[in-house]
Amino acid sequence: MNIFDKGFAPAEATIRYMDGDYVVLKPGTFVRCAITGKPIALDELFYWSVDRQEPYADAEAAHTAFERYGRGV
Repeated sequence: MNIFDKGFAPAEATIRYMDGDYVVLKPGTFVRCAITGKPIALDELFYWSVDRQEPYADAEAAHTAFERYGRGV
C-alpha cells in the first residue's frame, strides 16, 4: 500500500528522538509539533528536543520551546 492507493489514511508516527537522528517506533507519515500542534511530515522533520522527546515544526517553534522550558527536561 502507498499514498496513492484508495483508502490510504495518513497516520501519526511515534518517534524516539536522538542527537542528529531519530528512530521510528510506530510507523506513520507525520508527527505533531509540540508547540503549534501542526502536523509535520517525517521527511520535513528537522527540529526536535532530545531531552523532552518532542518535535517542532520550525526554528521559531523550537525557540519558543527553549524559552518556555530551557534546555533541560
